[in-house]
Amino acid sequence: MDEHEALSALRRRDERALEWFIDRYAAYVGTVAANILASALSVADAEEVSADVFYTLWVNAKRIRPGKAKPYLAGVARNKAKERLRRCGAELPLEDDVLLLSAENPERRLEAREQARFIRQAVLAMPQPEHEIFFRYYYYCQPVARIAQEMALNPATVKTRPHRGRQKLKETLTKGGYPIET
Repeated sequence: MDEHEALSALRRRDERALEWFIDRYAAYVGTVAANILASALSVADAEEVSADVFYTLWVNAKRIRPGKAKPYLAGVARNKAKERLRRCGAELPLEDDVLLLSAENPERRLEAREQARFIRQAVLAMPQPEHEIFFRYYYYCQPVARIAQEMALNPATVKTRPHRGRQKLKETLTKGGYPIET
């Protein structure tokens, strides 16, 4: 079974398809959740977040396009883990100057999509290693120590790059006419 077949079966509520996704992506989803939850919450909390992710996959199978399941699962895992941290009163790994997007109506959703495209282009335009550090820190929620070790960089250097990246991103977005909520 490939992803396209598994998604089709999942849409028909075939539990074997859900098992297929769990077999392939449980470790990945668990890693994303554990990176965010870090030492703030227990392993059981990370496992519960993972279960919530696959339940969300089950419920929203019709909205997932073939080839997009892995990024979908990562996004849901990040959101569920951050939600769990908020409920427990723990701090999120991101500083307080993150961009907030609201999708209240179709016009706002279109605007948010355009802004997301613009942000993606701005991040992809960052030079290396800033680009990779930014993605690892914010998208994959990897801790500074891990990024430094895997990229063979000084941890102090890695620690400053996400902040600089956010500043550059803010400047780019402001020049592009996008409102930034802080």
